[in-house]
Amino acid sequence: MLPFSRFEARTILKLSGPIVLAQLTQTLMYFVDTVMAGRYSAVDMAAIAVASGLWFPVVMTLQGLLLALTPIVAQYYGSKQTKPVTHFTVQAMYLAMLLAAICFVLMSFVYVPIDLLNMDETLRQKSLDYLYYVSFGLFPAAGYMVLRSMFEGIGNTKASMWISFVGILVNIPANYVFIYGKLGMPALGGAGCGIATALVFLAMFIAMLIYGWFSRSTTRYRSHPASYGVNLKDIWQIVCIGTPIAFSIFFEVTLFACIPLAIVHLGPIMVAGHQIAQNYSGIVFMLPLSLGSAVLIRIGHLIGQQAIAELKKTVSTAIILGIEVSAITATLTFLFRGQIASLYTGEHEVILLASSLLMLACIYQITDSVQVICASILRGMKITKPTFFITFIAYWPVGFGLGYVLGLTDYIVPAMGVHGFWIGIIFGLTVAAILLSIVLRKQFKHYQSTIGI
Repeated sequence: MLPFSRFEARTILKLSGPIVLAQLTQTLMYFVDTVMAGRYSAVDMAAIAVASGLWFPVVMTLQGLLLALTPIVAQYYGSKQTKPVTHFTVQAMYLAMLLAAICFVLMSFVYVPIDLLNMDETLRQKSLDYLYYVSFGLFPAAGYMVLRSMFEGIGNTKASMWISFVGILVNIPANYVFIYGKLGMPALGGAGCGIATALVFLAMFIAMLIYGWFSRSTTRYRSHPASYGVNLKDIWQIVCIGTPIAFSIFFEVTLFACIPLAIVHLGPIMVAGHQIAQNYSGIVFMLPLSLGSAVLIRIGHLIGQQAIAELKKTVSTAIILGIEVSAITATLTFLFRGQIASLYTGEHEVILLASSLLMLACIYQITDSVQVICASILRGMKITKPTFFITFIAYWPVGFGLGYVLGLTDYIVPAMGVHGFWIGIIFGLTVAAILLSIVLRKQFKHYQSTIGI
């Protein structure tokens, strides 16, 4: 039986509370985009779904790589070393701007994959317009990600919470202006969400800079680093830790994001129904994801403090909390699936489809929680390579591969459409949870034997 520590539970929940609010607020921005575009038309909602299938993997992969800064900072913070925190933050910022520039150039060729899809011309153009506008938000987004990772590494999880409120305050009026054509602006429909999102990233980056300058938590870190020069060795350390994280997130994000691209030929109703279920699942997923982020920070602090005896209680407590939270959300999702779907759209066909997909989403929520928390624990220990291989196998050959066979072919059963893909997701996330649990157990035993516990 896994030991449960009330002290560790309180510590994790204290860290995760602001992260939950920040993650939910940011996800709610996408919810607002989806709802406001959906109220404009189902085609505009579908355009956001298609565009997000290309945009989200880019921005989430970027975030995953920069997430390496959090365990690095957390361990230095735990050992009460100040200068390395400032130094690595500066180096991460250099890396972030370089990566943003590369992604910006790549986004100018986004029409290539878009043109490979068999879609309506109006849907195609709205998707391209959204991606063009939102690409200008890459640079402030990258800067914000670095500062957020630094803040979370030193245990200040409230920073991202407050800044996320700034984001939602910018997002809603910006969407209103650019989607519906207010204040002299043209009515761009779903493409207007791209402009709003870019403005949100800019506002959040500026707000985070201001917060960091005045926050008491950063007083020790506002000194100048020994050098502002580029340190390739330390940047490479960030890259080595962050690359497996980035690809792990990429594999999971693309598992969901590529489904709209695979089913776009089935029509806007099918895509819109999937979009609703995916968007809601993303909101619910923020709860275990935030717990994972909190335990990553806690693990880093304990390692920095050499308080290794507390690690086992922290690990088991986090997993138990994740299971409990996911069981509650799965129950609520099942009971209120129809009402949830009707929040997004008034079209009856879309509501029925989304409701049926939400039933499938209930099944994988517990295993999804276990896999994300296990992966976060390993990241807190700077062990990231096993997660890379496991997520690739579980999400693509198992998850998407099985989903494609069930959804679009008659090899096993008559083609199930989007439902087949969601069954594939269930299998993929379950495999990921099992394999990551096994790896975590082995790595933890090895870690204990190495330090002589």
